[in-house]
Amino acid sequence: MFQPSWLATILLAGVLATAACYQKMAESPRYDPLEPSSFFPDGSSARPLPTDTVARGHLRDDPALFTGKVNGADVDQFPFPVTRDVLLRGQERFNIFCTPCHGWVGNGDGMVVQRGFTRPPSFHTDQLRQAPVGHFFDVITNGFGSMPSYAAQIPVRDRWAIVAYIRALQLSQHATLDDVPPEARPQLGPP
Repeated sequence: MFQPSWLATILLAGVLATAACYQKMAESPRYDPLEPSSFFPDGSSARPLPTDTVARGHLRDDPALFTGKVNGADVDQFPFPVTRDVLLRGQERFNIFCTPCHGWVGNGDGMVVQRGFTRPPSFHTDQLRQAPVGHFFDVITNGFGSMPSYAAQIPVRDRWAIVAYIRALQLSQHATLDDVPPEARPQLGPP
């Protein structure tokens, strides 16, 4: 059986061994952004980036795609082809992010409006039906009036997909028989 002095010696050795392994990682040497440093000749702790360095995923060399504008004017063409998959993705994103305010067909009668929040404009007014697609992209990206920016929540391509779906909604609410391809007209039923 251990004597009390032996037990104390073993405990003390364990504490010392543990303390010897302790690394002060929380207190490791570091610099805050733009903090001065005497280590480098220029006195700055931050090192300059090599020439032509671009952060991964941030090149953004297509202003039409990333801003919806070219030379400060809203673009009137989509920056990539609008396919069925793009429209379906736009419908999905629209239903998630836009219907609470804009409603299911873009009339501006969403659930939050029914609960007393500010009514957004209908997408079916002549002014918005004639607006370039870049306008919708810009509003989704930067917000407008009481609508906040959705740039942090909705990726760039999804914003464009939503714009494509808004155009489809606008067409669906103002389509004529001439807009239906002749081969699809029999599916509409008798005139």
